[in-house]
Amino acid sequence: MSQPLTDTHLFREIHEQPDVIRRLLTGQRSGLAELARLVAARGITHVLIAARGTSDNAARYAQYVLGVRNELLVGLAAPSIFTIYGRAPRLRDALVLGISQSGTSPDIVTVVAEAKRQGALTAVMTNDTSSDLAAQGDVVIDLHAGTEQAVAATKTYTAELAAVALLSAQLSGDPEAIAALETVPEAIEATLAASGGTADVAARCRDIERAVVIGRGFNYATAFELALKLKELTYTVVEPYSSADFLHGPLAIIERGFPVVVIAPTGRLLGEMVSLIETLKSREADVYCISDGSEALGRATVGLPVPRSLPEWLSPLTFIVPGQLLAMHLAHARGHDVDAPRAIRKVTRTR
Repeated sequence: MSQPLTDTHLFREIHEQPDVIRRLLTGQRSGLAELARLVAARGITHVLIAARGTSDNAARYAQYVLGVRNELLVGLAAPSIFTIYGRAPRLRDALVLGISQSGTSPDIVTVVAEAKRQGALTAVMTNDTSSDLAAQGDVVIDLHAGTEQAVAATKTYTAELAAVALLSAQLSGDPEAIAALETVPEAIEATLAASGGTADVAARCRDIERAVVIGRGFNYATAFELALKLKELTYTVVEPYSSADFLHGPLAIIERGFPVVVIAPTGRLLGEMVSLIETLKSREADVYCISDGSEALGRATVGLPVPRSLPEWLSPLTFIVPGQLLAMHLAHARGHDVDAPRAIRKVTRTR
C-alpha cells in the first residue's frame, strides 16, 4: 500500500515553495543586482540560456520576461552544437546563462565554459554552488531551495522562475516590480490553501491516456512544465502548445471527451484563452482550466482556481502550482510512487 501523500518528499517540497522564494528574494537580491549592473555596463542586448528539462522551461519563461520587460533578445542554446558537432557560435557580446538545479550536466557546463573562454559574461542559476557549472559563472545565483529529494522538480523550478523575475526587476530598476515579487510567496500559499478539490479532479481524469496543455506568452513555459510533470509522474502522453500553434493544425485531434488543460491568466491573453475554451467546448472537449478569473473558470468543464492575482509577468509562479498538485494527485490515484517515477533519476547527465 502506498504511503500517505502528506508523507512524501514531493508533497513537502511543493508546500516548501513559498519559503524557498522568500529565501531567494532575500539572499540573492545583491547578486542579481550585480549581474544587472554588468549587463548594463557591457551594453548587452543578447542572452543565450543553456538548460535541460525543467530548467529549460524556466528558460522559456526568461525569453518572455526579459524580452517583454527588458527588451533583450533571448535564445535557448542547442548544446549539441558544442558537444556533438564540436562547434560554437560567437558569444563574446552576449550574456550566457546556465540554469540547472544540479549544475552537473556536461552539455550545459560545456556551453557556459565555452562562453567564458570567449570572454562573454557568464552567469549561473543553480541549487549547488559548488558544482562544475557554478565554477564557470562570473556571477552565481544560489536558488536557496535546499535539498530536493523527489525526482520531479518543483521547488527548484519556481526558484528558477523567481530568480529570472528578480533579474528582470533589477535590470529595469523598477521598485514596483520588486514590490510585486515580494507578494509571490503569499500568493503561492493562497493557491496551496485553495487546492482542496484537486484530488477530486485527479479522480475524475484518472483514466486519461493522452492530453494537451495550452498556454501562451509568459505561461507558455507553464504549459511545457505542466506537460512534463504529467508525463514523468503519471506516464500520460501530454503535449504542450501555444494557443496560436494549436489552432494551426493540432485542433484536429480534438474529439468528444478529449482532455485539454488551458492556462488562462487575467491579462492581455485572457480574451484569447476564453475564445479558445469556447472553441474546445464546441468540439466537446473536456477543458480543465487554471485561472484567476471567473470568466475562464466558468466556461471550463473543470476549474482549477488561482485565488490571488499577480501581474501577468509573475503569474507563472502561481499558475504552475495547481498543475504540480494535479500531477501528484493523479500519480497517487494510479498507485505510482510520486517520489521516484519509473525510468528516470534525479540527476541526468547528457552530452
